[in-house]
Amino acid sequence: MSNSSSISHFLLLALADTRQLQLLHFCFFLGISLAALLGNSLIISAGACGQHLHSPMFFFLLNLALTDLGSICTTVPKAMHNSLWGTSHISYTGCAAQLFCFVFFISAEYCLLTVMCYDRYVSICKPLHYGTLLGSRACAHMAAAAWASAFLYALLHTANTFSLPLGQGNALGQFFCEIPHILKLSCSHSSSLRELGLIWVSLSLVFGCFAFMVFSYVQIFRAVLRIPSEQGQRHKAFSTCLPHLAVLSLFLSTGFFAYLKPPSISSPSLDLALSLLYSVLPPALNPLIYSLRNQELKAALRKMITNVFRSSKVPVFFSPCLQCNSLQAQPVF
Repeated sequence: MSNSSSISHFLLLALADTRQLQLLHFCFFLGISLAALLGNSLIISAGACGQHLHSPMFFFLLNLALTDLGSICTTVPKAMHNSLWGTSHISYTGCAAQLFCFVFFISAEYCLLTVMCYDRYVSICKPLHYGTLLGSRACAHMAAAAWASAFLYALLHTANTFSLPLGQGNALGQFFCEIPHILKLSCSHSSSLRELGLIWVSLSLVFGCFAFMVFSYVQIFRAVLRIPSEQGQRHKAFSTCLPHLAVLSLFLSTGFFAYLKPPSISSPSLDLALSLLYSVLPPALNPLIYSLRNQELKAALRKMITNVFRSSKVPVFFSPCLQCNSLQAQPVF
């Protein structure tokens, strides 16, 4: 029986057998990663440089962009390397590091989405207390708590997972290191029970945060529906929630279905498609979702791009719409 100390590497799932398909997968991962890097980098730059974007909503959005950058840089580079060179190896240490980083950034994103729910709830349901409940110190504490909780969560899962004796080979049925696929290699019943206990605790925390999100949006919709529609405030309130609700729905629907789907419908192709949906696509789509509905963010991006072109003395054929009717990153009432 082999154990974790005797395994020097793991074999990741080969996405294709032919060279043409391998190159196609490489181009796909390259395009997704470039889109994610460009979109999230623009949001981070706009949030850091735009003085009028220094508000709780954009502060949490900047943190969310950091988690997206981290998650896409954790899984995609190794998949690109394997597709380009036709390999499937990953070292034992590299697999542990990849698992830790992936769980860390995904957990941090989930915590930040929960905190952003609270931000929207206070903004719409308790606008008079917005400055008190979401001051700069409170926002920093909430963001620090989200990152610290994610770090502790990832550390516990990684340490526990790689303490398992592995006796079922070293082939993982996934293109990156993931906890369920490593658990399948375990040959220890007691260790598996310990890991399952940790998973049950994780599920309790996940569904606790999910219940808080549902409660927050129920209160938000109740408050919005009480607003007279002719004042225009109802549409403005809905507009401030739609980007966050879209990102949250994409993240939760793909993640929940990937981990909680019935075993009867499980298949390698479906598992691969779902893993791409919840691990690769959200970091690329999140910046697009937030920038499409947020006029203030789009104005900041236009201004930043215009300043870049002007500093490089390149003719600019458009000007930022700084006087457009933008959403304010503060209480909507």
